[in-house]
Amino acid sequence: MQFDDLLSSITPETFERLVQAVELGKWQDGVKLTEQQREHSIQLVMAYQARYTPSEEAFRIGADGQLVTRSKRDMKAEIKPADTIASFPLNSSNEAS
Repeated sequence: MQFDDLLSSITPETFERLVQAVELGKWQDGVKLTEQQREHSIQLVMAYQARYTPSEEAFRIGADGQLVTRSKRDMKAEIKPADTIASFPLNSSNEAS
């Protein structure tokens, strides 16, 4: 089976199980992943995410398999004033004595 065929055969449920296995280091039944299983599972998770779950995270793998990064300027531009939770005065005259 070719890698692309394997990737396209992964269901969302299988993907979630792979993610959980990679995070926990063991399969659902409690059996520990071998180092080779872990490496292959990580590769599958990354490839599946790149192809089927596009993300706007700053660092991710693109659908073409290349690392995609976003600049700090781009990320700051996306933050709107309404996204601000709180603001504080910059002068020190408001400090408690």
